[in-house]
Amino acid sequence: MTIDHESVPRPGGPLSARRLLGTELLERPAAGPRARPAPQVGRHRRPLRSRVALPAGLLGCDVLALAAAAALTTPGPPPLAAALLGLLLPLNLAGGLYRSRLTVSALDDLPALAGRAAVSTAFAVTLAACLGRFVPGPAALFRFAGLLTAFTLLACLGRAAAYALLRRARRRRPSPTLVLGAGQLGQRIAAVLLEHREYGLRPVGYLDSQPVLLAPDAPLRLLGGHDALESQIRRKRIHHVIATEGAADDAATAAALRTAARLGCRVWVVPQLREYAALGRRGTDQLWGFPCLPLERPAVRRPGWVAKRALDVAAAGFGLLLLSPVLAACALAVRCDTGPGVLFRQQRTGLDGQAFTLLKFRTLRPSNEHESATRWNISQDHRMGAVGRLLRRTSLDELPQLWNVVRGDMSLVGPRPERPYFVMRFGQAYPEYQDRHRVPAGLTGLSQVNGLRGDTSIEDRARFDNRYIESWSLWQDAKILLRTAVLMLHPDGS
Repeated sequence: MTIDHESVPRPGGPLSARRLLGTELLERPAAGPRARPAPQVGRHRRPLRSRVALPAGLLGCDVLALAAAAALTTPGPPPLAAALLGLLLPLNLAGGLYRSRLTVSALDDLPALAGRAAVSTAFAVTLAACLGRFVPGPAALFRFAGLLTAFTLLACLGRAAAYALLRRARRRRPSPTLVLGAGQLGQRIAAVLLEHREYGLRPVGYLDSQPVLLAPDAPLRLLGGHDALESQIRRKRIHHVIATEGAADDAATAAALRTAARLGCRVWVVPQLREYAALGRRGTDQLWGFPCLPLERPAVRRPGWVAKRALDVAAAGFGLLLLSPVLAACALAVRCDTGPGVLFRQQRTGLDGQAFTLLKFRTLRPSNEHESATRWNISQDHRMGAVGRLLRRTSLDELPQLWNVVRGDMSLVGPRPERPYFVMRFGQAYPEYQDRHRVPAGLTGLSQVNGLRGDTSIEDRARFDNRYIESWSLWQDAKILLRTAVLMLHPDGS
């Protein structure tokens, strides 16, 4: 279930971590700022009203439209209209009809509104018929068709009014915006924003790490490189960041965008290759004809993360209660094998590069703290007794980490935590390794269930861990937990 032993490959093939830590890694230079643990970043968020005004207004439009349509068509008893509302709003929310966008249009929303209203109506009619509250007939079905038509038209009219008010508010109070990339595309995007204030974005300057010569009469100036992003966001109270010039493919720019997202900014990417917009990605927007792709919010800021934390606490707490006899038996066996101090405490690196104390059952007693912090692998240590080998082989020594989950130091699913010493070493070799700390560490993770445990590649493991973070969902967590349970039936001691 858990992995504490890793290796780093050399370009021509795999290289054990023990050899690399002793020779090759010590000779490699640091990879710049990303080689250090990610700092604790204070968030600088947009004002609450600017984030909730549009979604709340659109939600209110739909509620009023449905109430007015029900009053006009009288399709059935009030509970039926309530059931229709209860089905329609979640469908609209899942379809992104309440999200904030750069380009807003009631006609763009019309097909999605009509389709989801039809699905909700069908479910409501079926539910009412099953409960005996409604007897289908030609007249009743005709009234439901009228309800559907009336709601769609009224909702579109309400959204048209809401969008008109939104454009007016955006012109009056545009949000400060940074443009990453001062090249030709970046300057054209800035010109569009200055000319078309209905987008609600007011560019305040460029950030570009490459030397750029701007015209003397240019309306915006270069504020620095990517390393000035955080200071400029705080100084100018930036709410939006727009990246240009192939930013999605540039590692330094990608790191800057992640920093902006952690600070609470809304991040957009304008790709040079327009065909990116044809991929049909959900949420694709446009700025005066330029395709504009929104960067997904960090996983820890999505609504589902609250459910993940609740699941962690409930499952870990229940696991501690259910496995209390097993925990007691393991503690007694460790006490008899290694003497007093059945719990082994070790510093590990978690969310945002912050250290926490990880708990395990002791499988051997290290000679000193330095050995505990810097020795790579103890699986073949002659000091480990039969009890320790059994605990490690069955992963029972990891059970106390359920308490780390309850405390909030870890999650059930996430990148496996490593000791700060090795985090520094691996971060020097592979800058992507530091990106694993965007979410809390986990008992198990995507890399582990794909066989990347034991003496395997650090580079591959970091790639899988970052893939997990960038595509996170509750269902993905459930799949990883199920696959972990299957793997635990065939323990291999790693």
